[in-house]
Amino acid sequence: MSPPRLRGETERQLYPPLEPYESGFLDVGGGHRLYWEQSGNPTGIPVIFLHGGPGAGVAPAYRRFFDPTHYRIVLFDQRGAGRSTPDAEIQDNTTALLIQDIETLRVKFKIERWMVFGGSWGSTLALAYGQAHPGRCIGFILRGIFLFGADEVDWFVHGMARVFPEAHRAYTHFIPADERDDILAAYYKRLTNPDPDVHLPAATTWCTYENACSRLLPSAPTAPPPEPLRKRTPAQELAQAGSLAMARIECHYMVNQGFMAPGQLLANIGALLSHPAIIVQGRYDMVCPIITADQLAQAWPGAQYRIIPDAGHSSMEPGIRAALVKAADEFRIYA
Repeated sequence: MSPPRLRGETERQLYPPLEPYESGFLDVGGGHRLYWEQSGNPTGIPVIFLHGGPGAGVAPAYRRFFDPTHYRIVLFDQRGAGRSTPDAEIQDNTTALLIQDIETLRVKFKIERWMVFGGSWGSTLALAYGQAHPGRCIGFILRGIFLFGADEVDWFVHGMARVFPEAHRAYTHFIPADERDDILAAYYKRLTNPDPDVHLPAATTWCTYENACSRLLPSAPTAPPPEPLRKRTPAQELAQAGSLAMARIECHYMVNQGFMAPGQLLANIGALLSHPAIIVQGRYDMVCPIITADQLAQAWPGAQYRIIPDAGHSSMEPGIRAALVKAADEFRIYA
């Protein structure tokens, strides 16, 4: 089954919606239980989808990048994210433990080797996992490259003000003036505070900032959180819970430098040079600027490097979405 097309290759669409044929939870220790699901062809080529954030979680649309007649599609929510429990938990939540979780899932599903697909933080985790277990990877599709360098974190916290000054002003002015010398630490203090009246406004502000910078053409702004917060509706509770996981876990990884050594992923790229890879990058990605994707492509000469000229960071922008479906279709030759 081929995805429907409109006028040209750049308008390639997602595959039709599909439901998992199996799902469940996996206890991985430290009190963490991971939500997982499988869809597509149970005897097809396995592909593991690594979501962004960290802390963002998976969504039904992510199944649709892949031909369901060809791929066995494995999605899971990383520690503290999505439907995994405990929600927004940062204890026992490190890159090394996420790599261990991916291997635990692979062994559980009796998969020898699989395709690795990751965007944004998912590209970071895909590279880290691949370098730890290169023999378990068929190849890589990576989008919106983030290598967790100090310069990349500084760009997120400060640099995006050059392009989105109004969004950055709201992000920084949420913090009192006497704490703005270390914005990241100030947010971390609030995001890890157990009081919802402290951590939920911080999470909402953090996520509003990131979302405002994620698309070439930003979507309409969301309404501000209700006041007082104690009068949140169930739907608002759910939405803000998702924001808390995203903001708290993302900030947790940032203050810990991604739990990796400086320059680790480029330094160890030799482990992956024999693997096929496609790098998809929006030219105007403001969350993960193109310079990082370019550095990765230069260090990985065998990787195909595809710049989308009219896109930002989001995987659901038309050009990015089409390029990811195309990349997954092309990878069918490696079966």
